Amino acid sequence: MSDALRLVRLVDDDEDLLAVQVQTLRLAGFQVEAFGSALAALEGMGPDYPGVVLSDVRMPGMDGFELFTQLHDRDPDLPVILLTGHADVPMAVAALKQGAYDFLSKPVGAGTLVAALNRACQSRALVMENRALRQEAQAEAARETRLIGQSPVMQHLRDGIDRMAATGGDLLLLGASGTGKETVARAIHRQGPRRARAFVHVACATLDEARFETEFLGSEPQGRMARSPGRLEKAHRGTLYLDQVEALAPGLQARFLALIEAGEFWPVGAAAPRPLDLQLIASTGADLAALVQQGGFRGDLYYRLSGVVLRLPTLAERREDIPDLFRHFLLEACARLQVPAAPVTPMVKARLAGHDWPGNLRELRQYAEGHALGLSPFDGGGAGSAARGLTEMMAEYEAGLIREALRLAQGNASQAMERLQLPRKTFYDKLTRHGIKPAEFRDPSR
Repeated sequence: MSDALRLVRLVDDDEDLLAVQVQTLRLAGFQVEAFGSALAALEGMGPDYPGVVLSDVRMPGMDGFELFTQLHDRDPDLPVILLTGHADVPMAVAALKQGAYDFLSKPVGAGTLVAALNRACQSRALVMENRALRQEAQAEAARETRLIGQSPVMQHLRDGIDRMAATGGDLLLLGASGTGKETVARAIHRQGPRRARAFVHVACATLDEARFETEFLGSEPQGRMARSPGRLEKAHRGTLYLDQVEALAPGLQARFLALIEAGEFWPVGAAAPRPLDLQLIASTGADLAALVQQGGFRGDLYYRLSGVVLRLPTLAERREDIPDLFRHFLLEACARLQVPAAPVTPMVKARLAGHDWPGNLRELRQYAEGHALGLSPFDGGGAGSAARGLTEMMAEYEAGLIREALRLAQGNASQAMERLQLPRKTFYDKLTRHGIKPAEFRDPSR
């Protein structure tokens, strides 16, 4: 155990006893912070305190029980050990029921005290390690593209991701190509209760029915052949992600449904089945309900998958997030390519605001990479500029300015006209020319 996690905050109003305990604990290898009152010991205590607390119960002013109560409110996982006289045992037992780590009756031997503190420090070390892992996972998730943007649809998506991660249930992700379905699936797994186990990605469009047995079920040792675990065994107690589930062949749809419903599978050559406990996340850009009606997808599998559905927005539905997303992709590309950060010119801003981005995040990322390399036809240079022509680029720039004005005005045409200082007829002529509708920029909840 590191020194940082052998830290003890010792509290006792008896100066002589405090000095003896400090010496005993330091000889045992603890770092000791000594305090003569509970009030002083409270200073600087919070959830990030890496040590434990050892406190006498009977002290003037704030006693050890009240100290424990306040510490427990600040961090319920902080181990607090109370030192009690015979008359204080009922109070210590009550504290134990409320979450105190332990209590020791005085006089307490050095061996008993050190053993109790070692256990408490090990418990605290585990708590702090788990918190660090969670924070690391959350920080990694925060860097994911899915979390960039403050549009209403993204806030709604974040809420849905948090709820699904907490429950660990099965779900179906709906979204057009390039909206980040795999990224969201991985984020749900990483934030959920199965994060310590595997995330197994299955590209359904590439599955070979002939190899399903060995690839998914695995095989037991046969002759000189070693045991070969399949994808289902790897996903056990973790997450199985079926990407483009609509591409599953009819036979495999039936196999997957039977395996999921059974909760077990038989590896090739096995004498007994193996348990199958997993979170199932499927994604599709197709209308599965329509495919069921047309006979192109099994209805029983569809209903098994679609109990909870999370829909991912297109970039066209979250236009206000595009500048931040582009900046993220651009800085990422410049760092990877080891090139200076490329300036975002007015023409690029117009492109970001005016283009519909049918390829969604994937198309925006490619555009950012092209801009980082100076290959974008909208970066003020490059061979593509002449190909598009000045008139077309200026029209896109103008459309971008109008869209931005409408966004800031929340779809109020009069306010947008005033912002752009355009006459009414001119403004509406330009809306018609560029196919822009003010209603698209209004908040539907208002």
